[in-house]
Amino acid sequence: MTDTDRSDLLTAISSAIAAAPTGKSAMQQVVRLLKDAIPYYTWVGIYVVEGDELVLGPFLGKPSPHTRIPLGKGICGAAVTEMATIVVDDVNADPRYLACSIETKSEIVVPILRDGHALGEIDIDSDQPAAFGGRDRELLEPIAAMLADAWEDE
Repeated sequence: MTDTDRSDLLTAISSAIAAAPTGKSAMQQVVRLLKDAIPYYTWVGIYVVEGDELVLGPFLGKPSPHTRIPLGKGICGAAVTEMATIVVDDVNADPRYLACSIETKSEIVVPILRDGHALGEIDIDSDQPAAFGGRDRELLEPIAAMLADAWEDE
């Protein structure tokens, strides 16, 4: 995917979020657009912070056994607790990884932050090792910020 394609994707996602009638609908659109546009994104999902857990929201890919993750546990829990994007080139080498699929080789988790609080996160797996880099961060971190702006406190 070229930088122009990524720019077009970011524009499409921005428009979809702006047009979404609800925060949940915005999340569903983001998941769909990312999964459809980037072939090495084999699992795309959004987790929502509820109390002291992450709860699986909209996702596309194989079903995950991890529908609830305690904050601080796994790579997903770490990203929210640290309020920072985490990229893992080899999930099998990271002791924090909570195995979901034997096909998963790498992961990126981008927290959705507003006013110094984590609302949720974008979690993406790939069946390719070291699939994620700076270009993925440059795409996903602005999307997380857009989702934070569209977030509905429920």
